Amino acid sequence: MSFDEIFDVIIIGAGHAGCEAASAAARLGAETALVTINLDLIGQMSCNPAIGGIAKGHLVREMDALGGVMGRVIDRTGIQFRLLNRSRGPAVQAPRAQADRSLYRTEMRRTLEATTNLHLRQGMVVDLIIKNGQVCGVELQDTRRLGAKGVVIATGTFLNGLIHTGRRTHTAGRAGEPASIELAESLKRLGFPVGRLKTGTPPRLDGRTIDWDAFEPQYADERPVPFSFATDRIEQPQVTCHIGYTTNAVHDAIRANLHESPLYSGKIKGIGPRYCPSIEDKVVKFAEKDRHQLFLEPEGHTTNEVYLNGFSTSLPAELQQELVRMIPGLEEARIIRPGYAIEYDFVDPRELTPSLETVRFRGLFHAGQINGTTGYEEAGCQGLIAGINAALFVQGREPLRLRREESYIGVLIDDLITHGVDEPYRIFTSRAEYRLALRYDTADARLTPHGRELGLVGDSDWDRFNHRRDRLARLRETLENTRLKRSDAAYSSLSRILGVDLGESVTLAQLALRPNVRPDLIERLLPAEIRAEASLDDLQSALADLLYSGYIDSHKATLDRLHQHDSLRLPPDFDFRAISGLSHEMVERLERARPQTFGHVRRIPGMTPAALSTLLVQLNLRQRAA
Repeated sequence: MSFDEIFDVIIIGAGHAGCEAASAAARLGAETALVTINLDLIGQMSCNPAIGGIAKGHLVREMDALGGVMGRVIDRTGIQFRLLNRSRGPAVQAPRAQADRSLYRTEMRRTLEATTNLHLRQGMVVDLIIKNGQVCGVELQDTRRLGAKGVVIATGTFLNGLIHTGRRTHTAGRAGEPASIELAESLKRLGFPVGRLKTGTPPRLDGRTIDWDAFEPQYADERPVPFSFATDRIEQPQVTCHIGYTTNAVHDAIRANLHESPLYSGKIKGIGPRYCPSIEDKVVKFAEKDRHQLFLEPEGHTTNEVYLNGFSTSLPAELQQELVRMIPGLEEARIIRPGYAIEYDFVDPRELTPSLETVRFRGLFHAGQINGTTGYEEAGCQGLIAGINAALFVQGREPLRLRREESYIGVLIDDLITHGVDEPYRIFTSRAEYRLALRYDTADARLTPHGRELGLVGDSDWDRFNHRRDRLARLRETLENTRLKRSDAAYSSLSRILGVDLGESVTLAQLALRPNVRPDLIERLLPAEIRAEASLDDLQSALADLLYSGYIDSHKATLDRLHQHDSLRLPPDFDFRAISGLSHEMVERLERARPQTFGHVRRIPGMTPAALSTLLVQLNLRQRAA
C-alpha cells in the first residue's frame, strides 16, 4: 500500500483535543502529523473564550501536571483570572480565566510549531485506512494518503455538522467552516454506533454600542491563580467583565416566538447540554424565574467583540437583535455575530478502552466531542490521554490509564466508557467520589510522577515539582510541631483576637482548624526561615491537607478494601460465555464493555453482586493456575 507520507501518529482535528494529542505524541518521540481543515484556526475557541471553571479548572491543572500545554497557553493569554468558590471548601475551589481569543489561537500554534517531531498538514480527512483490524492511515479529500500505526480522531462538532439559525440550516463544522460529512459516513460504514448531539453559542456584541454603566462590574482577582505549575505570576493586564440580567419582557417575547426556534419546531433532533441551556430552554423550563443572569465578557484586548454568556440561542438573527435590545444596557447594542445551534455526530464512548483506543480497531483512538463530551477542558484532557496512548501503542509500551480516585481525568474517562452518554457530558466536582483528595492544587502531587515516567515532564519542571513537594512537607511538619504556649507573647493577643481560651498550648495546625483563623494569620506566626521560603499558596495547600487529612485517610482505607482485586487483569480473549453461573444478560454486558481489569468489571452498570463474585472466583483460579 503506497502513501504520500508516513508518520507514527496522525491526529485528525486541531481543536483543544487535537492540540493536546499532537503535542503529547510528538514529545514522546513519535513522528506526528496534525491534520486540520484550516491551519489558521488551530486552537480556535468556537464558543466562550474561557478556560477553567468548577471541576474544569481541575482538569486543566491535571493536564499541566502530566505535561499538557493548555495551562501554559492560557497563562500567557488570559485577560481575566478568577478563583471560583473562594467562600467554599478548598476541594471545590477552581481557577477560571477569560482568554484573548485571537492571542490564545496564535500562542497555541506557536507552541505546536516549536514542538520537535510535530508536522502540521492542512486538509480534510475523508476516510480511514484499515488493514487486518488495525488502522494504518488516512485518506484526504485532495486524494493524499498518509500512513500511520496510530490515529486519533478529534473532530469536535465537524462530524456531519448542521448549523441552525431560526428556520435556516446549513452544513458546517462551525460558523464559516465545512462539515466533515465523508468521515462521518466512513465511521458508520465501519460499524461504529453513532448518535446525535447538539450545542450552541450566543450572539457576540459590539462593545462600543453597550451602555457599560448599566451593568455590575466583575473584577479580576488581585492575585491571579495560574493554571500551570510552571507559571510564577500572571504578567499581562487584566480586564473587567460585567453582569446583567434578562427581564420578563424578554421572556415574553421569546415565548411568543418559540415557533421560530428549531429547538421547539422539531428541526433539531440532537440532545443539548443540560447544564448550558439555550435562553429558549431557560425561559420554558424555568418559567417561574423573572430574570436570568448574563455575563458580558470581552474577547480580547485588541477587539471590541463581547461574548454574551448566558444567552445561547438558535432563534432567527433578526429576532436575536430585537431581544438583545430589550435587555437593560443593551438598548443600542449591535450584534457582530448571531448565535446559532449546531448538531453533530458522536460515537458511543462505550466503544473505547480506558486508554481511549477503540475496541473495533487497534491503533485507533477517539478524543473530545466525538465521545459525547462538551467543553474545551473535557476535550483537552481526552486529547492528552489519547495522544499519549497512541504514541505508546506505536512504541510497543504499556498504555497510561488513570483511575477515578487519582484524577478528574480518570473520573471523566471512566464515566464515558462505562456509562456512555445520553446528553453532552460535562465534568462536575460532584461526579468524583473522592473529590476531597482531588483538589486543583494537588494535581502535581498526584500526576506529575506519571508525566515524568512517560517522558513528558522535563528536568526543569521535575526539579520545580520536587522543590514544591519538599517545601510543602517542611511546611506541614512546621505547622504540626510549632507550638504556642500560654507564656508566649503571641498567645495572649491571639486569645483576645479569637475570644477564646486556647488552653496551655496550641500547635499552628490546631489553631488553623479553628473558625475565623485566616491563612495570613498563620503565616505571621510561622518561623522566619519557613516564612521566607514558602508562599501563601504553599501555606494554603498545606492547611487544606491538614483540614482534609482525616477524610483522606478514611477514603484510602475504604479504597484499599474496595479495590483490593481491581488490578486483576482479564485476558483479551477471555470467554465469558464459558463461565457457568453468568446469566445471558451479564455476558452481554461484559462482552459489550470488554473490560481489561476487574476494577472495570465492577463499574459496568447493571452488574450484580452474584455475577461479580462468580467472575472474581474464576479470575483468582486462573491466576493461581498460571
